[in-house]
Amino acid sequence: MLLMRDVDLRGRRVLIREDLNVPLSGGRIRSDARIRAAVPTVQEALAGGAHSVTLMSHLGRPVAGGGAGGDFSLAPVASALGNALGRPVRLIKTWRGGGGDAAGEGEVALLENLRFHPGEAANDAGFAAGLAGLCDVFVMDAFATAHRAHASTVGIARAANVACAGPLLAAELRALGDAMRAPKPPLVAVIGGAKVSTKLGVLNALAGRAEVLIPGGGIANTFLAATGAAIGKSLAEDSMLDQARTIIARMSTRAAAIILPTDVVTAPAADSAAGITVCDAANVDSASAIVDVGPGTRARIASTIGGAGTVVWSGPMGVFENPAAAEGTRTVVDAVTNASATSIAGGGDTIAALEKFGGAAGFSYISTGGGAFLAFLAGQTLPAVAALEERAAAAA
Repeated sequence: MLLMRDVDLRGRRVLIREDLNVPLSGGRIRSDARIRAAVPTVQEALAGGAHSVTLMSHLGRPVAGGGAGGDFSLAPVASALGNALGRPVRLIKTWRGGGGDAAGEGEVALLENLRFHPGEAANDAGFAAGLAGLCDVFVMDAFATAHRAHASTVGIARAANVACAGPLLAAELRALGDAMRAPKPPLVAVIGGAKVSTKLGVLNALAGRAEVLIPGGGIANTFLAATGAAIGKSLAEDSMLDQARTIIARMSTRAAAIILPTDVVTAPAADSAAGITVCDAANVDSASAIVDVGPGTRARIASTIGGAGTVVWSGPMGVFENPAAAEGTRTVVDAVTNASATSIAGGGDTIAALEKFGGAAGFSYISTGGGAFLAFLAGQTLPAVAALEERAAAAA
């Protein structure tokens, strides 16, 4: 791919696709990690002499064409980004495409939520051409959206005069590629979260290469149910039981290990602070739900991570937002912090857990991606990366 650092930006209008899809509550930003991650790219473009810098992103899932504003406006993001940069960032609420609608000379601006436009998710060629008309150089810097074939990720990469990868995207691909191309053994994969179905691709991929697979959360519950365990009213996917059995069989055939909970923390409901018990994982009461792994399982997880050469983590081990069900996830964070393994984490819930337990510094790399992180681990082609590679190949 052509990299932004290798493009002469002097006097040129630069349009950067960032991932500024931050968590909001009542108009307040709960975590500004993605905003802070975008700042170095903007600063580098300005230092390179860019005429102007316009940024674009989506936020949430508004109804496309249903009207702009409200809870899905990027106005709070523009304000926070301005504070992080130490200079104003103007929010461009409406635009048609073309030179007059982007940032002015010496200015930094942010386009309003891309998902207000039906052409974004549809990767509409006309919409992509309108975006391309806002710039002389397009910079794809949003790894977290690289798995989506949208107008702002793929369409514009094909339509813009110059299309290149930003430093954040390049760093993500380099770090993940280095770790996964030839991982130092043993490779321990910790894959938690609510549903097997959302992570089936990465579970199948890692079942073919990881020495140890540690399912967590609702995924672990589904695996337990697949072995015939009674899991009460725990979150699980009955439609995924056969897939779980297949993954267990593949690991067994390779003489690889899959660590399922042997003891669990249960509660009457996921957010319960009372009625917390620890029991055998195979005999959960019918009126109870599994909310975390138990102390025996936590000890085994910590020991396994302690002996790992490479650790990949995506998804919590339990309902970590509930203090009574947080120890399994905390165990992963602490174990990685104390291990010498190369360690990579990714996904929104994973990053939230790291922020909650203060363990980010203990990881070798923390990916900004969720779905893109999983797609990369599963060996899937990222459409936005492929589009940049096609442009580079055509220019060679």
